[in-house]
Amino acid sequence: MSFTSFKTKIEEGDFVMAYLSRTHIKPIIVKKGEKLNTRFGTFPHDSMIGLPYGSQLMTPKGRGFIYLLHPTPELWTMSLPHRTQIVYTPDSSYIVQRMGVIPGSRVIEAGTGSGSFTHAFVRTIAPTGKLFTYEFHKERYEQAVSEFKEHKLQEYLICTNRDVCADGFDIDGTKIDAEAVFLDLPSPWEAIPHLKSVITHETEARICCFSPCVEQVLKTVTALQENGWTKIEMTEVSSLLWESRKVMIRELDDAIKRLKDVKKRQLEGIEYMKQMAVKYGSNKQAKVHKPRSKNRDRGFNPFGKGFHIIEGDENYKWFDVSKEQKEIKTHTSYLTFAIHVPQLVVNDENIEKQETDTEKADKL
Repeated sequence: MSFTSFKTKIEEGDFVMAYLSRTHIKPIIVKKGEKLNTRFGTFPHDSMIGLPYGSQLMTPKGRGFIYLLHPTPELWTMSLPHRTQIVYTPDSSYIVQRMGVIPGSRVIEAGTGSGSFTHAFVRTIAPTGKLFTYEFHKERYEQAVSEFKEHKLQEYLICTNRDVCADGFDIDGTKIDAEAVFLDLPSPWEAIPHLKSVITHETEARICCFSPCVEQVLKTVTALQENGWTKIEMTEVSSLLWESRKVMIRELDDAIKRLKDVKKRQLEGIEYMKQMAVKYGSNKQAKVHKPRSKNRDRGFNPFGKGFHIIEGDENYKWFDVSKEQKEIKTHTSYLTFAIHVPQLVVNDENIEKQETDTEKADKL
């Protein structure tokens, strides 16, 4: 099992995403003799071993079920223990694409936090790339390292406990040459000057700074300009869900019919109350309820209670509509992108030789 490769069947020691509901996914490591206790029932780990990923697993008494899913960065983002605010898939997928991260890329990430984006980076750069991720908080760093080993990601990354704003990104004995840089820091403008020694100078290097406040963006842009970064752009990702459904066409005649029906029942009710007043007089203790017929048939009422009509029923007229809904579980910030172009190094001896060759050509 790995976040960077896929296997078909579950074995002991595998990492499995137990899907309970859309908002509840439980990550587990399958071990013989252990059980997963949920509100749907108890699921022995022994019954998971040998099943294909994606299987539906019933409780021994058949009272509930879960799905056993193969781990992915997206599922991990939805289920991981939050140590910090995390980068969700709508942002991480856009950042990876915008910075041109591909298999074999060398990437810097600061800070590591809960490791949500780290998993997405590793899945993208594997099997030949390298991720250099930095976390200044010691306890978060130790927890992240433990998870990376558990998820078998350590061969694709180097995790360092350091404050990059003060101490930079250099790692003794390691040539970084990063092609992409992602900074999720409170003050990225303090870390930007330290990037010169760790980014590649053979090709373009790209950077993305993840900042929740415009004031942070302004300081970041200034630091990027002062340190030779160009093509600076700011983007905000808004994740939306679109719901498509059919709505019944309501004619004017339907509205008139509805109003007439309401008026008719109002008059019937008033007349009935008058009759009851005559019958019971001033006896206020008598509670009178008009008997309702169980078999009343008013037909379909598009403006109130009536028969339930299945959406798209061919006996009625419909038109298609769409409605946007904001994704609830997400945390978007301002994304500031920039590019660092390597400087052209000119050799003085080559210039002199070119000038001499030009003079000879002119004489001929």
